[in-house]
Parts: sequence; structure tokens; C-alpha cells
Amino acid sequence: MGRGDLYITVPTLFRCPISLDVMKSPVSLCTGVTYDRVSIQRWLDSGNNTCPATMQVLQSKEIVPNRNLQRLIQIWSDSVPRRQVDAELAAPSSVVVPSQDQVKILVKQLDTNCFSPLTKIVCFARESEENREFLARMDGFLNSVFDFMRNAESEIKLIEQIVTILDLIQSKFLDKKPLLEANCLSKILVVLQRGTSDSQIQSLRLLESIAIDGGSKLKIAEKEGLLLELVKSLSKEKDQRLIEASLSCLSAITKSKRVKTKLIQYRIIPELKNLLSEPNTSVSVIEKSLKLLETLSFVKEGRSELRHDSILLQAIVQKVLKVSSKATEHAVTVLWSVCCLFREEKAQEAVVSSSNGMTKFLLLMQSDCSSAIRRMSADLLKIFRVNSNSCLSSYDTKTTHIMPC
Repeated sequence: MGRGDLYITVPTLFRCPISLDVMKSPVSLCTGVTYDRVSIQRWLDSGNNTCPATMQVLQSKEIVPNRNLQRLIQIWSDSVPRRQVDAELAAPSSVVVPSQDQVKILVKQLDTNCFSPLTKIVCFARESEENREFLARMDGFLNSVFDFMRNAESEIKLIEQIVTILDLIQSKFLDKKPLLEANCLSKILVVLQRGTSDSQIQSLRLLESIAIDGGSKLKIAEKEGLLLELVKSLSKEKDQRLIEASLSCLSAITKSKRVKTKLIQYRIIPELKNLLSEPNTSVSVIEKSLKLLETLSFVKEGRSELRHDSILLQAIVQKVLKVSSKATEHAVTVLWSVCCLFREEKAQEAVVSSSNGMTKFLLLMQSDCSSAIRRMSADLLKIFRVNSNSCLSSYDTKTTHIMPC
């Protein structure tokens, strides 16, 4: 049976104004509006005294079964094959995009730990830019979302939906400080550990969006378990999109020496080496991997690992002039930092033994790259003037391009 064979249209009249699902037990309020019994009862039990659709104050909270509508729903249901109805109601595509008024009702249900309102709000946000603007401007919406995130149980599907909503509207609101709270960071960590690739990527984008200053970067990096999870997500078996998002997030938060040292302890450099060695690694992942290696090369622990890994250093040389201008700049800076600025002898030997190294640096000196990269290339060329049995004891450079942290 094809997809088109399962397609049916559910009459709007049959859907509950709150849940937007086909009503199983339609009941009417004194305002004349009909809802599914479960949805309206939950609304009333939450202390509300208004009609959700009209916002009229209820003179009476009595609910009356709508027998006529129930019969119509039954007739409609019986008029199509049962499996078609079941497929329509079960399929994600059957979720109807709620109206703005309906979204206001759904937001008030966010304290019920119910999956349905979140799903419909996500559907609304994905529909259009206008809808995302509406959510970001809605009075109390963000507070409700953050409260839900703080208090939600560790039910992964609920947390993923909240993360999706926040990711969709992250560019629409400025105050992201609540995401730095311990409870919210814990929920993001749960998604990174147990969520789907898509929700993990959304979580990483959120983290990157709140890493705006030294304090926020450090708070994210020092959340217990988070840095380790980011390093794990660099495994070459992972989705390339996830790897790229992880590298971007790591670059955003890896500024302090303390964070760099911790990442090196978590064995991030071997993971970056694997990414650079993979033949099918994307240009973006290579660029971001080299950028992170550049950052790590300015701490002692990072240089120590680099100088003892001749295979990694030679792989970095191979990326020069082969991937992109960004990759070349990061690669040259890593090599210059280790070989020239800090004069690591083992690293110098590895660079000298790499194939086409001298040719690449000569070409860079004649290219239209930045003057800083040309000067670094000139410094690196001096390494090739030293015979393979000596170090740079006679090498002296007065050039200082970058200061270590």
C-alpha cells in the first residue's frame, strides 16, 4: 500500500481545540464550545476558570456530552477503512499546525509533563518565521519553557522537544541566561548522552549560542560530564553533522587554559587525529579540527602530545594547500607554534621528514595568503636548513606572531 492510500482528511470540527486530536469523548462547556473530555478536564483541574477557545469566564464548570458530534465522528470513522484512520491518527504528519490562539492554550499545559502540547508547539514553530517570532514575543512563553525544562523529569522525549523549540527560536530572544542554570545544563547533557543525532546537534547549537563571554564559556565547560560527552561525540563512527556541531561548540568554549588542559586529559587530540586521517572527512570538519588543534598547541600539555606524534604532525603538513585557505592557515599556525615559537625538537624532525613540506611552504611565501602566514612559512622553511641529526640550536627568530596563553 502506498503512502497516498493512507491519506485521509480529518474534518476540523472533529478535532479538540486543545489537543487538536480527533475527539474520543466530545463534551461542551456553557460557552457552547466542544472539547475532548480528557483535555478540558485537565484544563479545569489546573485551576482555570475560562473557556480555552474564547477565554470567556465560565459561569459554570459543568460539562455536557455532545452526543450529536460523537455520532458524527463515529459515522465518519466507520466510513473509511479502520487501518486508514489508525494510520492517520498515528502518523506524525497528521499533526495539525495550531493557530496562535491554540498555541496560547497549549503553553498553559506545559506544566503537565505532557508530550502532546510540546509536539504541537514544535509543529507551530517549524511552520514559519512569523510563528517563531510570535513565540519569542509571547508574554510568559519563554518563562514557561524554561520552567518546564528545569522541572521536567529525565524523560528524554520531553526534553528533546523543549530543546527543539528553543533551538528554533534561539535567534529571536536575547536573554539565554536561564540555560546556564545547573538544571537546564543537566537536561542538555541528558540529550547529548541519550538523544537522537538531530536533538544532540540542536543542544550543541544552544550551548554555542550562550557561550558569549568568559564566564558563560567556563560555566558550560565545567558542567560535570559535558566536556567528556563532547569529546565522545567526535568519534569517527558518529554523524558528520554531529561531529561538526561538536567541534564548533568546543571551539566556542575552549578559551581558558584549564579547559584546554582538561580536554587534553580526555584524549581529544587522538580523536582529532582520527578525523584528519579519515579520507571522507568533510572540509568543514577538517577546518574545525585544525582550529581546535591550533588552540591546544599553545598550552604545554598540547605541545607535548603533538611533538611525540610524528604521524599527526605529518598529517597536518599534508593539509597545507590541500583543503582550503582556512585549513591552511590553521595548519601552518599549529606547525609554527610547535616548531618555531616553542622549538620542540621532535616536532621539527617530524616536519622535516614530511613529504613536500618545503615545497608547500615555498608556495605559501609566494601566495596571496596573509602576511602573518607568509612569515610563519618563512620561519618553518628555516627548519629544512638544519640537517636531520641536529636541532635548531643555531636557529634564531625575532618574529613573534602569537603569544601563548
